[in-house]
Amino acid sequence: MRNNTIALGMLAALLTSAPASAGPPPAAREARAFLDDAEEGLLDRWIDSDRTEWVRMTYITDDTQAIAASAREELMDYVGRKAAEAVHFVGTPLTDTLKRKIHLLRTFLDMPAPPDPVKREELARIGTEMDSLYGKGKHCPERLQGKCLTLPDMYEVLAKSRDYDELLDIWTGWRKVSVPMRPLFQRFVTLANEGARALGFRDLAELWKSRYDMPPDAFEAETDRLWKQVEPLYRDLHCYVRSRLVETYGKERVPPDGPIPAHLLGNMWAQEWSGLFDLVAPEPAQAAALDLEAALKARGVDEREMVRIAEAFFVSLGLDPLPASFWERSMFTQPRDREVVCHASAWDVDQDEDLRIKMCIRINAEDFTTIHHELGHNYYQRAYRELDPLFRNSANDGFHEALGDLIALSVTRSYLQEIGLVREASGSALNALMQRALEKIAFLPFGLLVDRWRWGVFEGRIGPDDYNRAWWDLRTRYQGVAAPVPRSEADFDPGAKYHVPANVPYTRYFLAAILQFQFHRALCRKVLHFKGPLHECSIYGNKEAGARIRTMMEMGMSRPWPEALAALTGETRMDASAILEYFAPLHDWLKKQNRGRKCGW
Repeated sequence: MRNNTIALGMLAALLTSAPASAGPPPAAREARAFLDDAEEGLLDRWIDSDRTEWVRMTYITDDTQAIAASAREELMDYVGRKAAEAVHFVGTPLTDTLKRKIHLLRTFLDMPAPPDPVKREELARIGTEMDSLYGKGKHCPERLQGKCLTLPDMYEVLAKSRDYDELLDIWTGWRKVSVPMRPLFQRFVTLANEGARALGFRDLAELWKSRYDMPPDAFEAETDRLWKQVEPLYRDLHCYVRSRLVETYGKERVPPDGPIPAHLLGNMWAQEWSGLFDLVAPEPAQAAALDLEAALKARGVDEREMVRIAEAFFVSLGLDPLPASFWERSMFTQPRDREVVCHASAWDVDQDEDLRIKMCIRINAEDFTTIHHELGHNYYQRAYRELDPLFRNSANDGFHEALGDLIALSVTRSYLQEIGLVREASGSALNALMQRALEKIAFLPFGLLVDRWRWGVFEGRIGPDDYNRAWWDLRTRYQGVAAPVPRSEADFDPGAKYHVPANVPYTRYFLAAILQFQFHRALCRKVLHFKGPLHECSIYGNKEAGARIRTMMEMGMSRPWPEALAALTGETRMDASAILEYFAPLHDWLKKQNRGRKCGW
């Protein structure tokens, strides 16, 4: 959430103060009493909502949907009322802490409710219905004669198949799930914007962009600046990957100088391309790449043990083991007797020690990384649990997403050898970098464009008649990918991505992709004094690195994010140059491979 030009937008310092003997001025006393009461009520409703959401997501029925919608409505009602009352204190002379809390209360909800109770109930119901449509979604290909595929089943096909028609069937089949969401989403936009306006914002986009300790326009410009830093690396990766896909599928199906058909990139949303590694490996994949999936299976590691391995990394840094209740209450595998939302997520159900993850774990490298990511959320949640409720979050939402990924960057060959997963620490550095680039660099434009699309919708620049066209315009502009078959406004392809129906802001993931490398470089260079290539550095077992991480996490959201960034890195500005340093050997190799090719689209 927060930077020099950024400093212009930071919460202002204390404007006036009464003499110490007189105590705080009436406005400050009133604001403090209001906030104490609001936070107490917020905490109770927050916990109730999380409990019902956990049940709904791990046991989807009409009843659990209704119960969750009711709890969500109660939370929205309470926060909406308190946030509207908080507007009264905007512009009054308060301490930095009180000002910050007032602002955080006004921007607390991703989906602010309209003041009208009928509309508020409608918004809560729509939010739950869209989320559940996604969670229950399946595709039943004709070739399987009645057998239906869940989303995790489809992940496997997209990552491993090279059958063009099979990939197309999976891609188009999943997007039928989102078609019924379209009218619901349109109504959601109207209601959520009405809720945002009641809190003093132009629309929901302004509310979301106001969370970063700078003016909304400055925040959008900041994300543009970061994207420009990394865009050349992405374009070179795109150019090389496209050339390999042309060789695989032919020029008739993959245009050599155009956008890549989205279904061929090994992922349902073409947001990461790890499934293509065997096609694009710089050196022979079988001989030089680390096959983590094979290593896990050879050792007989099951889903729970994968989580134990990830926990052990955090413990090696001096952090405490997870509570016993985590192992009793988390969902690690997909149940076969009921509908669940498999999308991985981390929970602190009681805002204290009831930490959990919800995930349909597969024994592979992608989920090994995801588990580290989710436990990063849990350790962050535990670290700030003693703060006042409004400060119980990361410095900005990108920090929360970056923490677990920081740990995953230290899952190096030497680390895997140290814990006994592989026998030798040698291997191809280029292959290792390519594996990570297919995950991290391929993601960057997607991480940016999802909210670019939603901001346009919330601001009214993208109307309901242009939802799908605008979506694919952005996919092509930023990612250089295109729909493999004609799409129309009868479709609603944005809704095929979980975060749209679930109304989860997405720019946090773009920021996290920047911050994790910045965190990694600072810890490796300034704490470990590591002199080698960044991709070979692991912070595993380093207690000083763990202490830096703990200090940042314990700050929660109590201070502007540049202060939290400085606590870990000594820097106050987000900087993508760490990504460029990390991938420099691969980028040099890509530029050589692309000589004579027409890059771009």
